[in-house]
Amino acid sequence: MRAFHIAEQGAPARLTEIGRPSPSKGQVGVRIEACGLNFADILIEKGTYQDIPDAPFTLGMEVAGTIDSLGEGVEGPAPGTRIAVVGGHGGLAEYGCFPASEVIPLPDDMPAEIAAGFQIAYGTSHVALEHRARLQPGERLVVLGAAGGVGLTAVEIGKIMGAEVVAVARGRDKLEVAQRAGADHLIDATETDLRSAIKDLGGADVVYDPVGGDQFTAAFRACNPEARVLTIGFASGEVPQIKANHLLVKNITVHGFYWGAYKSFRPQVIADSYRRLFDWYGAGRLRPHVSHVLPLDRVSEGLELLRSRKSTGKVVIRTTE
Repeated sequence: MRAFHIAEQGAPARLTEIGRPSPSKGQVGVRIEACGLNFADILIEKGTYQDIPDAPFTLGMEVAGTIDSLGEGVEGPAPGTRIAVVGGHGGLAEYGCFPASEVIPLPDDMPAEIAAGFQIAYGTSHVALEHRARLQPGERLVVLGAAGGVGLTAVEIGKIMGAEVVAVARGRDKLEVAQRAGADHLIDATETDLRSAIKDLGGADVVYDPVGGDQFTAAFRACNPEARVLTIGFASGEVPQIKANHLLVKNITVHGFYWGAYKSFRPQVIADSYRRLFDWYGAGRLRPHVSHVLPLDRVSEGLELLRSRKSTGKVVIRTTE
């Protein structure tokens, strides 16, 4: 089968032919149809992510496909069931094997291209905003990187939760995408003093930050008393440093947030979140945005779209025809 594979530690990923895997005990074999790309895939390839498998391995964190075989001790879901799963790696291939306990049967009306990019982006924003920040109706939510894979879902979910949503992105085209997702206010990070613009709107009660760098600093300085700041990631490449005395003066709380960790230490949080998100999708309240669907031989192009911030919403790789 074809796979976007890293043969040895430190080597670049390449599209190559490798053997088709068979499910081990507790696993299901999946005919993969689509794989959502994430900024974490770039970090895994560079060797700088917090959770890196031992080489050799195949990139690709989240997939949608159809179960085609069961490993020892697995009773279901049955072969032929359409599922999605976050496996951490192994998704950028035509076939893969994943823990049976982690697969999620898909709604009949959810296409593979949507399902493959749904889990991490929507799961991250929902658990961060509801479980960690405890976002309340009427609060002002500032979303940095608001047209990106996770940022756009934070705009949607923030509106569903009753917040006043301020979308921060680079350029008019990206801001229009955030506006269609429900943003109440738009701030162009390339043309505006971000701190002043947020303060002019009344300040931030919750900040959702997958960007880091100067945008974190500006948004942090525009926080209201008792604001909560969610550190989701550092797409800018710069991890901000926080002065503890600034937290003290305004009673600000900064929440570190890594969605994937909940799979091991509080899996029920993710299970409950998925139920809510699929209910919202079924009711038409979520409208996932996929800006690019590319074939498996164009994975490098898809990763570059993320790296250069030229995509909006999700980039998805179609792994089989």
